[in-house]
Amino acid sequence: MAPRKKVEEKEEDIVKVDLLDVLLDENNTAPIYMTDASGRRLKFDQIAVIPYGEDSLYCILKPISKIEGVADDEAIVFRVEEDDDGEAVLNLEENEEIAIAVFDQYYTLVEEEENKKAESKKKAAKSTAAKAAPKTAAKAPAKSASKTTSKKKTDAK
Repeated sequence: MAPRKKVEEKEEDIVKVDLLDVLLDENNTAPIYMTDASGRRLKFDQIAVIPYGEDSLYCILKPISKIEGVADDEAIVFRVEEDDDGEAVLNLEENEEIAIAVFDQYYTLVEEEENKKAESKKKAAKSTAAKAAPKTAAKAPAKSASKTTSKKKTDAK
C-alpha cells in the first residue's frame, strides 16, 4: 500500500479591509479575525458597536475561538482607536468601569429596540382591529334581530 499524502489545511485568505467599514456594515455577518500577543489567530462574532463618552467608539465581540478565562456565553469590549498610520484598530478595554458602562449602554439600546417593536405590534394590532370592526358591527344587528325574532316565536307558543 502506498503512503497517503498529507493534505495540508489551507488557511483562509486574509483580505485587508477597513475595520470601520466592517464594523458599521449592518449587513455584515462575517466573523472578525484578530491576532493575540502570542500570534494566535482568534475569531469573533460582532455583537454591537456602541458610541460611548466623547468621541469614543467601542465594539462588543463574542469569541468563536476558545479563549482561556472567557466563558462560551461571554463577550468582550474593545475600544476602536487609530494606529500610527491612521487606520482603525481594536484594543481590549481594560478599564472595567468603562467596559461595564458600554455593556449597560448596549442593554439600554436593546431594550429601546424591543420597546419600539412591541409598540409597532400594538399599533398593527389596533389597525387590524379597526379595519375588522365595521364588518363585525354590521353582522351584530343581524344576529340580534334573529334572536329577537326567535324569542317572539317562543313567546307565541
